[in-house]
Amino acid sequence: MKLPRITGKEVERALLRAGWYLHHSRGSHFFYKHSDFLGKRVTLPMHVGETLAPKTLEGILKQAGLSVEEFMKLL
Repeated sequence: MKLPRITGKEVERALLRAGWYLHHSRGSHFFYKHSDFLGKRVTLPMHVGETLAPKTLEGILKQAGLSVEEFMKLL
């Protein structure tokens, strides 16, 4: 399945639905943690109005342990 062209804000909405929570932010990067995955975190760049590059989104999904199909359902 092909990755969608979406913004960081849309990815954030999907991560929150998957149980991730905002741990902290530094500049334009937001760091999310999940209570079930101790020691894991997801780094999400939040540049207003910019769509994420496909490789960046691929890396975020890998960090979150989500397949493209699971991610699409969360959108």
